[in-house]
Amino acid sequence: MTKKKDSAFNFEESLASLESLVTAMEDGDLSLEESLQAFEKGIRLTRECQSALQKAEQKVQVLINENGDPEQIDMDSES
Repeated sequence: MTKKKDSAFNFEESLASLESLVTAMEDGDLSLEESLQAFEKGIRLTRECQSALQKAEQKVQVLINENGDPEQIDMDSES
C-alpha cells in the first residue's frame, strides 16, 4: 500500500502557489469571480504556511531546551 503524497503539506509548494496567486491578482487579468477564488485560496495557503512555521519554531525551541539551553530565542528579530 502506498501513501498519498497529496495529503502531506509541502511548505515550498504552498508558498510558490501563494506567490503565483498574488502575481495573478496584481496583474489584474482575473475576473471578479476568479479574484475571489484566488483570494480565498490565498487565505487558506497563508494560514497553512503560518501554521507550519509555528510548528517548526516550536520544534526548534524543544530541541534547544533538550540541549540544556533554557534561553528563549527571539524568532521575530532579524539577525
